[in-house]
Amino acid sequence: MAPDTLIRNADWAVVWDAAAKRHAYARGVDITLAGGRIAAIAKHDPAAPPPAGTEVVDGRNALVMPGLVNVHTHPTTEPAYRGVREDHGVPEQAMTGLFERMQAFRLDPEGQRAAMRLAYAELMSAGVTSVVDLTSPFEGWMDIMRESGLRVWVGPGYASARWGMAAPQTVTWHWDEAAGRSGFQRAQAIMDEAERDPSGRLSGIVFPAQIDTVEEGLFRDSIALAQDTGRPFTTHIAQAVVEVREILRRHGITPIQYAARLGLLTPRTILGHAIFVDEHPSVGWHTARDVALMAEHGVAVAHCPSPFARYGEHMKHFGRYAARGVRMAMGTDCAPHNLIEEMRLALLLARNAARDLAAADTAAVFHAATAGGADALGRPDLGRLAVGAKADVVVVDLGHPLMAPPRDPLRALVFHAADRAVRRVYVDGRLVHADGRPVHLDLREAAGVLAESQARMLRDAARRDYRGRDGDAIAPLSLPFA
Repeated sequence: MAPDTLIRNADWAVVWDAAAKRHAYARGVDITLAGGRIAAIAKHDPAAPPPAGTEVVDGRNALVMPGLVNVHTHPTTEPAYRGVREDHGVPEQAMTGLFERMQAFRLDPEGQRAAMRLAYAELMSAGVTSVVDLTSPFEGWMDIMRESGLRVWVGPGYASARWGMAAPQTVTWHWDEAAGRSGFQRAQAIMDEAERDPSGRLSGIVFPAQIDTVEEGLFRDSIALAQDTGRPFTTHIAQAVVEVREILRRHGITPIQYAARLGLLTPRTILGHAIFVDEHPSVGWHTARDVALMAEHGVAVAHCPSPFARYGEHMKHFGRYAARGVRMAMGTDCAPHNLIEEMRLALLLARNAARDLAAADTAAVFHAATAGGADALGRPDLGRLAVGAKADVVVVDLGHPLMAPPRDPLRALVFHAADRAVRRVYVDGRLVHADGRPVHLDLREAAGVLAESQARMLRDAARRDYRGRDGDAIAPLSLPFA
């Protein structure tokens, strides 16, 4: 159990206004963390001595806020794409490089463990305390979760098909329903193990991988498992024009409408991305039902803007989804796993899509990255600074030059300082990140191991790529050698 902590005389705090169901600012407050929860939030009394045995953190010149909730990440593979995917895309596939990369590149387990350590440290450095880790299981996966100190939803992925390519304009689906069923059984065992973990910080999330790679019966059994166990449910959906066209070809309806037909749209469902809905100009389908369906069924959307913005696409748009009643949450999806920067990008893209300053603002994206994500996971005790909530807390340095002047510290954080001003991160009242470094996570060899594994991944791509190219041919360097 973590020692009791008093954050004393916090200059600014983002506290939860339960009556209004929103965050609000408070100034000059003492915040007590005890027993893994927020025990008290009170106006600072300079005459009151701190309780004996309590660790005191000076809150002067600091912003205290709830830990961020990242509902969609792939931290065990995405760091290996640094220097690879930023400019990579296939014009014949509406510019996405997703299908080409997934066929050609495989990261070995050593690289996955190294990538995970680096990504978890990056998540914490940007104030994330809760993360949904969506991964194909491998040995040592949960060991690193335990070591990190983060609160993690374990999402062991499974599917009935794998993507392939026969030509730049041709994506293929290779079906193996027995493998999908086997993966589903393995995922159940892994989630059960996570929820028995003595730390109490690990939970399960049911994760059939993509709307186009899982057969109908397996999808129905997956949502039934989520409902029977009380777990959240997630899948990738409406994440690529190629996928939308394939679902239209198979079923004559959009992926969102297909998911509704299968019963996948429920209040415990988090839809990964949900960008290419029927009204999106890159889809241009004749209906205009998808956004209303998501709102009607109470689903949440995991909005991860940067991977799509890289190849010229984005949600149309955050403010419109929210205004129509869709519950919004935030994720990073790929590296960098910096949720503060994703908040900034989400609101800028929304304003540009709508050509309207009011399409999104700092309060809206911060809500999505905190309470919105927590509610999507069925955890109203997260994403809030409130008495009784979990002691998942972030302390931001208002003395950092990029936070000055701190007239509105959340705006300063989201638009200017981002992770550079994050000073301390607590999970369950336990310090997990301080002064730019994870407290418990060992990173000593991770960068070197990942570099070696990435080199093997790029070399071995020639055995999997449909044209026999290695990684340097698929994703050349940004500059030629002189």
